[in-house]
Amino acid sequence: MNALNFLDANVWLALLWNRHVHSDRAKEWFDRSEEEQFFFCRFTQLTVLRLLTTESIMGKDVRSLSQAWDLWDKIWADPRIAFLPEPENLEPELRVHTRLTSRSPKVWADAYLLSFAIVAGLKLVTFDRAIQSRRADILIL
Repeated sequence: MNALNFLDANVWLALLWNRHVHSDRAKEWFDRSEEEQFFFCRFTQLTVLRLLTTESIMGKDVRSLSQAWDLWDKIWADPRIAFLPEPENLEPELRVHTRLTSRSPKVWADAYLLSFAIVAGLKLVTFDRAIQSRRADILIL
């Protein structure tokens, strides 16, 4: 099986940071998925780099910007991992997921990732149980 997995930033962070609460689960899933591909976009990449350099998230494991890049480069060296630019026709799908009456700023990021996965034909992989869609292929780890 050669699944095309689009990883949420929370999964990338768990793969990079051993003390993440879901690190073991993420690594076990990743290691079992030898024949699969894993994708990130600029949004998920920047989110992970930002989190790695945020002391309130990382505590004593906080990284400098250079150290965050070094960690990212280690995972990026895996040939199963690839960068995907934003699909040209993403915005109409994004608007579908953001035509809500709520005022939650968190909806924007989730809607973007869902829309990206749908338009690109990818499976969204996340720990976030709040992300739901009938139109998206989602794996909750």
